[in-house]
Parts: sequence; structure tokens; C-alpha cells
Amino acid sequence: MLFMVQMKVNPPSHLTKEEFDDVKVAEKNRALDIQRKGKWPHLWRVTGKYSNVSIFDVESNQELHELLSSLPLFPYMDIEVTPLNEHPSALKD
Repeated sequence: MLFMVQMKVNPPSHLTKEEFDDVKVAEKNRALDIQRKGKWPHLWRVTGKYSNVSIFDVESNQELHELLSSLPLFPYMDIEVTPLNEHPSALKD
């Protein structure tokens, strides 16, 4: 199942810069792990925003939820999930 996921980070005011930097390092490591497993094949930064647009390739809604909630920045993000289906006019490989 393919999902487009838009994530907007809202930096927390209760963490020091150093604490937030540690969360960002943990986030990068977790994101790389998910990507290496083939579950997060596309990740793009939204220009000029602390935001990204991603494509996840997972087996279920539950798997997607588990992956997203495992991200260290999850408590500080607004997330919008859109299920995707192949378009009938899409060029086939």
C-alpha cells in the first residue's frame, strides 16, 4: 500500500537547542533505518519550510502508524496521510 505523508515539524519550546538537536539526530537515524528497509522509498524537503513530503510503501495502515509513531519527532509533528492508488493513465514500467 502506498501513502503520501506530509510532515510538518513544530519545534518544541520546552526543549533546549541541544536537546532538540539530539532528537533531530535520533530522527535522522530512525528515518535512515526505515528507508533502508524499503518502507520509505521517497523523501523530499518542502522548500522554505520545516516540512517534508514522503511516500511510504507498507503492508497496512497499522504498519504506517507504527513507523510514523516510532519517529523521535512524532510528538512535534502535524502529519497528513493520503492513501494512493495507481492512476489508469500512468505509464507502466
